[in-house]
Amino acid sequence: MDTTRREAVQVGGMTFDVVFGGPDGAPDDGATPVLLLHGFPQSASCWGTVSARLHAAGLRTIAPDQRGYSPGARPSAVEDYETPHLVGDVIGLLDALGLERVHLVGHDWGAAVAWHVAIRHPDRLATLTAVSVPHPAAFGRALREDADQQERSTYIQLFRQPGKAEELLLEDGARRLRAMYGDAVPAGQIEEHVRLLSEPGALTAALNWYRAMTAHRTSDVAGDDAVRVPTTYVWSTDDMALGRTGAEECGRHVTGPYRFAVLEGVTHWVPEQAPEELAELIVERAAG
Repeated sequence: MDTTRREAVQVGGMTFDVVFGGPDGAPDDGATPVLLLHGFPQSASCWGTVSARLHAAGLRTIAPDQRGYSPGARPSAVEDYETPHLVGDVIGLLDALGLERVHLVGHDWGAAVAWHVAIRHPDRLATLTAVSVPHPAAFGRALREDADQQERSTYIQLFRQPGKAEELLLEDGARRLRAMYGDAVPAGQIEEHVRLLSEPGALTAALNWYRAMTAHRTSDVAGDDAVRVPTTYVWSTDDMALGRTGAEECGRHVTGPYRFAVLEGVTHWVPEQAPEELAELIVERAAG
């Protein structure tokens, strides 16, 4: 059995909705928890099944609705969604909760943020598990040099068009937004994601992550980009957005213990489609 609760956490003048969970009746004994960062177009609810399996393994979890997804953390300016702010949210959340270190897990945009946290604040991480999106330098090289990745990433240009992207994704009862999940995400989770992103300003805020993209998000990170913390990178073969080139390049940018885990026949929606496999990889990495 496990218990979960949703609480509001103040970080830098904003309020984040955060789901906390752990083994039923287990005290907060100071053991390193797992911080879970969702991607687009998702919310903290994408981690529900993964979290339950982590709780069964004795781990506590923390899953925030990230900047733009939490109603109390939804600034309107595009520049408010640049990488330093997103990284600052993670460190600010740790500080607000009095946590020295966490096992950090991120999927999609959550993985992109997690890589930058690992590069800039390795002292705050016990381990890193990045899902789908590879190290930013690996992804940047793939975008520059790999025609397959360039083709897979063409959707980004649509998402960066203010107004047009929102209209296309939300019209006709959010038909296109719902279609993005395919058959990999349970209907109940799709409805939760769509409900959140249909709130006033929510989809624009989520798309602002794409609109704030700058060179260091899609090319080599300036300076020392090495990740020194123990790291697992998880890539799935049926991911329509992320190709093999960036995935195989990823390990070149990790100097700590590293595992490249491939999930055969799994789509981009790894937390929802393969929660057992993902949880097992997280537990393995957290155990050292």
